[in-house]
Amino acid sequence: MVVIRLARGGAKKRPFYHIVVSTIRTRRNGRPLERVGFYNPIAVGGEAELQIDRERLEHWLSKGAKASRRVADLIIKANAAQATAQPGSV
Repeated sequence: MVVIRLARGGAKKRPFYHIVVSTIRTRRNGRPLERVGFYNPIAVGGEAELQIDRERLEHWLSKGAKASRRVADLIIKANAAQATAQPGSV
């Protein structure tokens, strides 16, 4: 089974997460099939907090990949941010 989940990076007390596609048997920080974005929970200033390659994400979801709960929440957050950034695109 293929899952879309977070892989932790960064330093101690400064987390940074890659949004990765991997098999369920692969370790959390093991080699992913593909990286489709990142999440920086402690972004400050002009740093991007969340970035997702929507095209690749849709590709993997169409192939049957399942998103973890946290990644599903981040996808919803990214969609809401895009909707507010592009008024009138409803």
